[in-house]
Amino acid sequence: MITEGSDSSFATQPAGVILALQRATHDTLRLLTARLAGENLSGSEINVLANLADGRVRSVGELAVDTGTKPTTLTSLLDRLASRGLLTRELDPADRRSFLLTLTAPGSRAARAARDVMDAIEAEALGSVSDAELAGFHAVVRALTAASQ
Repeated sequence: MITEGSDSSFATQPAGVILALQRATHDTLRLLTARLAGENLSGSEINVLANLADGRVRSVGELAVDTGTKPTTLTSLLDRLASRGLLTRELDPADRRSFLLTLTAPGSRAARAARDVMDAIEAEALGSVSDAELAGFHAVVRALTAASQ
């Protein structure tokens, strides 16, 4: 059971999938930052590192899509992570207007910690969720994503 920052008062909130999703997102970010307090990362930094945890080199544009963040917003996040030695930015030889992002060894450790905590939270939260319910959630997320395109 998730206890840090969890709140079961969804019934008292205004109806709406987007409001419920936003609330769950904020509650989850609070839980992630609490469980990763030793890493001293913001929710946005956790998002970036967790998306880079697979070790694949990405352009800023690709990472922006993966994280659901505007490239201009991502710039300051990348500055902070680079200054802490968690990632490097190198000019893309195929497009000198673009940068390629790579995790450093400390960045890989922080990214793995972020993914491990995410996996643990998912296992705790979804233990009582049926496959059909999970499939329904994914269908809603796909529909909302498609509507925002």
